[in-house]
This record gives sequence, C-alpha cells and structure tokens, in this order.
Amino acid sequence: MKEVTIYTDGACSGNPGAGGWGAILDYRGKQKELSGGEAHTTNNRMELTAVIMGLKALKESCKVTVVTDSQYVANGINLGWAKSWQANNWKKKDKKPALNPELWEELLRELDRHTVTIEWIKGHAGHPENERCDRLAVAESQKYM
Repeated sequence: MKEVTIYTDGACSGNPGAGGWGAILDYRGKQKELSGGEAHTTNNRMELTAVIMGLKALKESCKVTVVTDSQYVANGINLGWAKSWQANNWKKKDKKPALNPELWEELLRELDRHTVTIEWIKGHAGHPENERCDRLAVAESQKYM
C-alpha cells in the first residue's frame, strides 16, 4: 500500500465569507498542490473540503497521514465526533444539529477508502507545507473578493 502524506488548510475572509482551501499531496518526496474556493463559505467548511479533495485525488487505496491545523477536523475524526453525529442522524449530544453534515458524510466515505491517520499541528508556526497550504487557501479566497 502506498504511503502518502496530505497537508491541508482552509481560509476564510469573514466567517462566513469568501473562502479557499489548499492541499499538498506528498508521495516519496514528490508533491502535488491542489486548491479551490467558494464565494460564500466558512473556515470549517474549507478545512473539511481540503481534506476531502486531498483524499479524492488518490487513485487507489493508500496509507495516508493527513496533517491539519484544524482542531475541528482532527477532533471530529480522532475523537469520534463525526461517526457519533452520523449515528445520531447528524445530531450532537446536546440534540442540536451537527454543522456541515454533507461534508462530514463525504469525508467519512473517503476515510473508508484508505487507512488514515489524522495529525494535528499548530497553524502559523513555521511548518513549511502548512504555510504553503495557507498561501494556496488565501489566494483562492481572494478570487472571490
């Protein structure tokens, strides 16, 4: 099974507002950059989209390490929030609706295709790939301003 690292970040000018996402796929030192954006979105939606699009870009099942500065994404997967919300018809423990259920649903489907580890890192802390993903995401968000 191929081992791939996917670095991701999302950005939003205003929340909601113009947003962008960036992802870098790294396989054996070769990197591929992906990015996109939306005119009206939220930061969390862009963080989720970056991970989803990174995973969707893989043509076969892989062993993947996703590196994100989003605690929303990391905790949603690592602490089992998303699966719990899904099992409860996209309701949180407090019975309020979980946000972004269609993106979480898509992410869970992508996670089932691969063996994935989610690694949280502190954002804007000098991590080269995270900083590059941030620049990609911000550049995409600026296309909608």
